[in-house]
Amino acid sequence: MAALPDVKFLTVAEVAAIMRVSKMTVYRLVHAGELPAVRFGRSYRVPETAVTNALQRPISDVG
Repeated sequence: MAALPDVKFLTVAEVAAIMRVSKMTVYRLVHAGELPAVRFGRSYRVPETAVTNALQRPISDVG
């Protein structure tokens, strides 16, 4: 069996606190496919690297 890399998973609440957005915004990002996540039962876990990458992406012009 191959060794898995050390991946730290964060809860939706932890991601929301890091990104300074609401939990609903994190859920929207996950459902839109903009933030990868793994579902465990009824909850989601987001890899820490995905949060770091999302925060480093340039902000697009909305309007």
